[in-house]
Amino acid sequence: MIDTTNDTTSRVLIAIDIAKHNHDLIIRIPEGRKIRMRIPNTLDGYKKLKEQLMPFPMETVLCGFEPTADYHRNIAFWLGQQGAEMRLISSLACARAREMLFKTRDKNDRKDANVILYLLDQGISEPFHDPLVSGIMDVQEICNTYQQIVLSRSRVVHSLLNHSITLFFPEIERFYHNSRSEWWCNFLLKFPTPGSITRYRQQTFVKRAWKVVGRKQNKQRFLEELYEIAGNSTALPVSLDSQSVAMFRVQLRRFLQLTQQRKELETLADGLLEERSDYRRLRTLPGVGPIIALMILAEGGDLRRFKHHRQFLNFCGFNLSAQQSGQQRGRYHLSKRGNARLRYAFWLAANSAIRNHENSFRDKFSRYIKSNPEDADIKRKGRVAVAIKMARVAHSLVKNDCDYRGYHEYGYGM
Repeated sequence: MIDTTNDTTSRVLIAIDIAKHNHDLIIRIPEGRKIRMRIPNTLDGYKKLKEQLMPFPMETVLCGFEPTADYHRNIAFWLGQQGAEMRLISSLACARAREMLFKTRDKNDRKDANVILYLLDQGISEPFHDPLVSGIMDVQEICNTYQQIVLSRSRVVHSLLNHSITLFFPEIERFYHNSRSEWWCNFLLKFPTPGSITRYRQQTFVKRAWKVVGRKQNKQRFLEELYEIAGNSTALPVSLDSQSVAMFRVQLRRFLQLTQQRKELETLADGLLEERSDYRRLRTLPGVGPIIALMILAEGGDLRRFKHHRQFLNFCGFNLSAQQSGQQRGRYHLSKRGNARLRYAFWLAANSAIRNHENSFRDKFSRYIKSNPEDADIKRKGRVAVAIKMARVAHSLVKNDCDYRGYHEYGYGM
């Protein structure tokens, strides 16, 4: 994104190479002189920078930096509060400019600051939208914490299925149908091994396990089948009071704890966002629930800042790109240069929508795969096309502040 609206010749430019403990800076004042500084990532360091800027109005200060983890957030917020304009410099642009300017791929902090200053002077930057100032920091932190809980929970599930279950009760895996099957863990906590089942008579086991397995059709027959399976299990003959089984139960409790934390965050997110208009509009989309809407708002921020849906698609990385040289022209494919978590959110929403009937997303997917419904590659491309449409419609709903209307395109004589 090239910014051509600002004339940098009359402004104070600050190029900041971000690091965890110290920042390298180059300050270029309007007369052309450059000042090099190295400041610690502390309030005293920020004040030292402010002293250098005392002769100039803060409204004329333009700061550029390449985002590095979250180390840029503190200094960017502090300078923004002082009145400076903050700009983001793309990591890819820095890498390409470094090779162009220095004819080498070598990098160091001093060189990176020069590259950032060059790109800032050329207007090759984009606005920095501070999450705290924009009011989406709480949303982002809930989304990040939710993701960490989901990742931790996935690791526990893989450990259970690929290790513990294989040793202690391999036949029970067939009853694990989805990640929200809490009855499965509660059952294994009470009956972790086949021996813990067969030590009772069938009628006694059915009575003890009746409430543990939750609501099920033909529960009597289901429990009798479990008893038969336990009697013919290939599990290792481990004692019920052994430390191995105790560690198995630790993993099961960890699974249930993470599941409960995930539910609490889902409730918290819905309560925090339910009053927001953009959240309510997104929830009207097929396949978009509380968490996917949370991810879209956390990663995209205020979607109204994108004047056209193509800008939003570029931000997501859903724009098409191809390489062309002379008579050779490559095939178009997704650039994937945008926000990967936004693409993932719309991918999840698209897959959920096409599993439901009677919505335009399902209809688009059906038309896409009509030529060869069994081709896996065509199915994948169809899902991507639906995800792109999902992103386009989401931007339109928020921008126009309206709800999604199913099959609305057929209401205009099409």
